Amino acid sequence: MQPTNHKPLPSRKAPKALGYQEPSTFASVTAGSPAIAVMTDLRQVTAATIGAEATLSDATRTMMARNVRLLLVAAADRSVIGLITARDTQGERPIQWLHDRGGKFDDMRVSDLMIRTEDIDVLDIKDVLHAEVGNIVASLRTWGRQHALVAEQDAVDGVTRIRGIFSATQIGRQLGVAVQPFDAAVTFADIARAIAD
Repeated sequence: MQPTNHKPLPSRKAPKALGYQEPSTFASVTAGSPAIAVMTDLRQVTAATIGAEATLSDATRTMMARNVRLLLVAAADRSVIGLITARDTQGERPIQWLHDRGGKFDDMRVSDLMIRTEDIDVLDIKDVLHAEVGNIVASLRTWGRQHALVAEQDAVDGVTRIRGIFSATQIGRQLGVAVQPFDAAVTFADIARAIAD
């Protein structure tokens, strides 16, 4: 071990009345707060991913384990080939797919219901950095979606990567609104009321 010039930090005895800090996942925001405050930044949080050949049940279990409602569908080379949401795995889409094509739910794969990359709308990180929470809520409401992906082009290799994710549920929590996970109309009505207050 090499000698260092680092000195130990000073310590003190703990007070008799000692508590502990509770984790705070979400900071409180308003409509005028910077949009970046409600974005899940994939530079700080590992992306929740799944392969296209996984079953819908696998996707649901992965979402539950990661406490998310959206998974990026990744190929073996880690490129994003689509996305799938809890609405896709647990909503009406699987029932409609089975009605149209037949088969069993247990045989359905993520690839059957995922939204393919070419059909995904993304926001540019450059725009997000100058936006407010209200802009993101307005975008989600206009699109009728629970999520928005944020893309960033790498200045070195020119590859566009998903930099972050906006979730209506997370925004609602940060605004102090109880959000219904699958009812976009209720979600946005509640969020709009919170922003107006």
